Amino acid sequence: MKKILLLCDAGMSTSLMVKKMKEAADKKGIETEIAAVSIAKFEENLDNYDVFLLGPQVKYKKAKLEPIAAAKGKKVEVINTIDYGMMKGEKVLEQALALIG
Repeated sequence: MKKILLLCDAGMSTSLMVKKMKEAADKKGIETEIAAVSIAKFEENLDNYDVFLLGPQVKYKKAKLEPIAAAKGKKVEVINTIDYGMMKGEKVLEQALALIG
């Protein structure tokens, strides 16, 4: 199972993206756990997820979070602004899966 956590300012604006990503994963038959939380909950979720995607509104946090995740062998990346704005769940899912490897 691939475990993906989306991080945003308050944990609410990414909830629709989570829904779209889950729909895309179901269509492809990929077993996933996808959730969204406030960026403040990053460290408490570090051990529970394979990859962390930042909403474009918190992309400035990447430099701070990346080394923390890397110490656990995990990646942090910013969701493409256009994919996020257009709610392209399949594209964002592909991005996450590529990062997990």
